[in-house]
Amino acid sequence: MRIALLSDLHANRHALEACLLDARGRSADQYAFLGDLVGYGGEPGAVLDRVMDLQARGAWVLRGNHDEAALASPALGPPGRTVTGDHGAAWTGAQLSPAQREFLAGLPLVLRHDFIFLVHASANDPGQWHYVDDGRAAQASLDAACVNGVTHVFGGHVHEQRLYFQGAGRGVMPFAPTPGVAIAVRQPRRWLAAVGAVGQPRDGTPSAMYALFDTTALQLVFLRVPYDVAGAARAIRQAGLPAFYADRLAQGQ
Repeated sequence: MRIALLSDLHANRHALEACLLDARGRSADQYAFLGDLVGYGGEPGAVLDRVMDLQARGAWVLRGNHDEAALASPALGPPGRTVTGDHGAAWTGAQLSPAQREFLAGLPLVLRHDFIFLVHASANDPGQWHYVDDGRAAQASLDAACVNGVTHVFGGHVHEQRLYFQGAGRGVMPFAPTPGVAIAVRQPRRWLAAVGAVGQPRDGTPSAMYALFDTTALQLVFLRVPYDVAGAARAIRQAGLPAFYADRLAQGQ
């Protein structure tokens, strides 16, 4: 099975469609969305409709902190009277249909399939949204997830692509992935990958991020996909969201 792992879509329809097209071209036969479907971007409804359709056809979908914030957001007020993040969550929440709200509310925080564990942030108390951004945090997530045969943990949240591994009797080690180059992620080593952000990369490069995992060959490929950044930024501005959300897309920040 070839699993396309997509996280942090952030209501960026243009980036999502580019990644889905790329994944189809690489013969992905399973899709996994690791949370933060909404937030920041200007097209939450369109993105949710797309993911809901894919879930109906078998895709796996998790809830992220921005999805939760949109459901719990206060009433929308003037941007100048709220912090930027709060206003974005409130605006997003106001765009959701009852069906979309029900969909988000029903999503799980984690999912296990055979030896694979999926989570938005860390498997260590997933509802607290810990960032897995160093070896210590990766160790905590691996220790929480890797029981009863789990060896591979996939998440997002950090908006960058990262890989950690642990062999017998060793601490967690980082591995610097190169986009497009397949990595052998063999057992019995334990592996943790942050698959990056589809809709808002933060490593200085604007192209969208996702990863493809072959469960038979035990190979993982981190991928970068160009997309219509200007179109995504335009959707943000047309929605009346803070200009910072649009400007940062071209900067990869």
